[in-house]
Amino acid sequence: MPKAGDAGAELYWERSGRGKPLLLIQGMSGTHLTWGEPFLSRLEPDFDCVVFDNRGIGNSDEVSAPFTIADLAGDALAVMDAAGLETAHVLGISMGGMVAQQLALQAPERLRTLTLGCTYPGGPGSSLIAPEDAGPLLEAMGSGNLDRVFRAMYEVNLSPGFRADPANYDDFTAMASALPARQQTVQLQIQAVGGHDTQERLAEIGAPTLVIHGTEDRMIPVANGELIASLIPGAKLEIFEGVGHLFWWEQPQRSAELIRAHALGA
Repeated sequence: MPKAGDAGAELYWERSGRGKPLLLIQGMSGTHLTWGEPFLSRLEPDFDCVVFDNRGIGNSDEVSAPFTIADLAGDALAVMDAAGLETAHVLGISMGGMVAQQLALQAPERLRTLTLGCTYPGGPGSSLIAPEDAGPLLEAMGSGNLDRVFRAMYEVNLSPGFRADPANYDDFTAMASALPARQQTVQLQIQAVGGHDTQERLAEIGAPTLVIHGTEDRMIPVANGELIASLIPGAKLEIFEGVGHLFWWEQPQRSAELIRAHALGA
């Protein structure tokens, strides 16, 4: 396992599949398990997939010091180095998409292509979760009751259509309960997201870029994806109608096909 830059903490990472290198960067509270087998298994035939737990999350060492999105981009580079990846296709979702933006700006020579999913640029015209959705989620997190936390996360992250099938909730809770996020780390992640703003620099990104966003995303509204795609030269935008924040959970096959076509086509 690699050392995570200035944090001095070990980062947990795994690899699977074969083919072109693909680094996958998870979002707030997400672990390497959050990608899910239905999505990851569709990438593995064509990609050497490297997944990892962000600092303080999952199997990575606990941290207590504040960090920035740029620090997390440094961690992603540390994982690439440890995995022996000189360059890679990069997929970042939600907070991981913010990390991927920073990575593309800090080390453009390390990226083959960039895919940004359900993410946020910061700056004018951007927006995060609405107060009426954030309130119940934060209240559940503060309760210390994991059942309440999982139910609130499920409600805000997935679309009504997806939530209509009770079996989907069972799969979600099995994933979330396998490696529950440390609440101290989630608070530090919230602080890091609050300081993220790459909007004025997005035009500097030269990697071929694909942006994916669902219209029913309540965590990061779809207008953010549209804004990002308009600011990165040549970026392609894919809008998933009726899909929530965790688009790769709701539509794993379509998501994997888009990423494959984008990366291998470039």
